[in-house]
Amino acid sequence: MGINMRRNYLDNIRWITVILVLVYHVFYLFNGVGVLGGIGAFSAVQYQDTFLYFVYPWFMVLLFVIAGMSTRYALKIRTNRQFLKERTRKLLVPSTLGLAAFQWIVGGLYMRINGGMEAIPVFLRYPIMALSGTGPLWFIQMLWLFSIVLLLIQIIDKKDRLYRLFEKCNTLMLLLLFLPIWGASQILNAPVITTYRFGIYFIAFLFGYFIISQDSVIERIEKIHIPMLFAAIIIGTLYTWYFFGTNYSEAACLKHIFTSLYLWIAVLAILGCGKAWLDKTSAFAGYMTKASFGIYIVHYSVTLLTCYLLKTYLTLPIPILYLAAIVTVLLLSPVLYEIIRHIPCLRFLVLGVKSR
Repeated sequence: MGINMRRNYLDNIRWITVILVLVYHVFYLFNGVGVLGGIGAFSAVQYQDTFLYFVYPWFMVLLFVIAGMSTRYALKIRTNRQFLKERTRKLLVPSTLGLAAFQWIVGGLYMRINGGMEAIPVFLRYPIMALSGTGPLWFIQMLWLFSIVLLLIQIIDKKDRLYRLFEKCNTLMLLLLFLPIWGASQILNAPVITTYRFGIYFIAFLFGYFIISQDSVIERIEKIHIPMLFAAIIIGTLYTWYFFGTNYSEAACLKHIFTSLYLWIAVLAILGCGKAWLDKTSAFAGYMTKASFGIYIVHYSVTLLTCYLLKTYLTLPIPILYLAAIVTVLLLSPVLYEIIRHIPCLRFLVLGVKSR
């Protein structure tokens, strides 16, 4: 009998978080707090931007923690060689070759929206569009790099001492892990592109691999899911009130100890609630489990074009415009994924999926 390493609650948390990323990007493109890369705000003060403050600190950290956990489970049923080959195809190919095959559209849209294309020589436009089309693919670029580093750690730590070191991690130790998260947030941050925060995302990945992946630890997190949920909502509300109006993507916010405390409480709350309430599957959840990665890869072109067209060419009440953008993005992103998935060459270059 084969070993089934699937954790339904992890699959469900992952695809739900991907949906949250799609919704986040709609709000982000219309942000009025000075975060670069948007297409313009509707007013100087936008209270709908509170959504951005509430979710931004934790949702990508959560995905890296889940990636670390999934890596632990994957390496139980794969050799290092199989794992490396699979990760390279699934992560590195879409974030490199995929830029030239598809993501140049994102770069082209940005250049059209923000202007400046006329000043670029024609022969340079395509490579610049491809290089500037990375968008959300920074996540899989970093995840591939972390996977390589983890394999090197495994070679050094052949007896898995780091894993066993945390076997008796109690609740207080779990809560105090926000301190090394805070420490890691101070280092290895890219100077201009603030999404490349190697320090905090790598330690989140390692926490997932060495600590949260342990059954005893996740069971302990599940036991405290209700108080952690209330704590996350209360702290998140205070956090949003405290930072509202500032650029939430700047160092003063990202390196603040309050940010690390809030994001870690939120991550523990979501993992605990997921283990308690989402450890099941259905036909829809099964589809989203398989499709969410591809939807994440292709969604940004849909989101960028949708938000630009709605804001530029339609005069709608702002709440209706947000709703129209969100619904359109949630509907068309899976459609685009399905189209690309059925084109043999693109399915490999864009999605990292082997041809049938």
